[in-house]
Amino acid sequence: MATKQTPSPRREAPNRFKNGVIIAMSVLILVPSMLGFVNKFLEFMHTFRASPDGKFAITPMLNYLLASLGFFCLLVWAAFNGMFHDIERPKHHMLELHEMLENQHQGKQRL
Repeated sequence: MATKQTPSPRREAPNRFKNGVIIAMSVLILVPSMLGFVNKFLEFMHTFRASPDGKFAITPMLNYLLASLGFFCLLVWAAFNGMFHDIERPKHHMLELHEMLENQHQGKQRL
C-alpha cells in the first residue's frame, strides 16, 4: 500500500529564504538602477529645455528610452516564456550532451 508523503516544513523554509533573498537582491539592484536612469533622463530633459542648443539632447533621450524599452520587453518576454523557472536545467543539459558526445567519440576511436 503506497502512502502519500507530505512535504516537510524544512523543505519549504529554504525556498522561502531563497525567494526572500532573490527579492531583496532584486530590489537592491533595480531601485538604484532605476533612480540612475530617471536622474539621467531628467538631466537630458533639463538640458533640452534650458539651453537653446539643447536639441542635441533629443538623440540620447530617444536612445535611452528605446534601449530601455527593448530590454524591458525582452525581460517580460523571457518571464512569460518561463525562462526564469528552472535556471539550473540548461547547465545540466549541456553537461549531459557533453558526456554523450564524449561517449560517442570514445566509441568511434575503439573501432
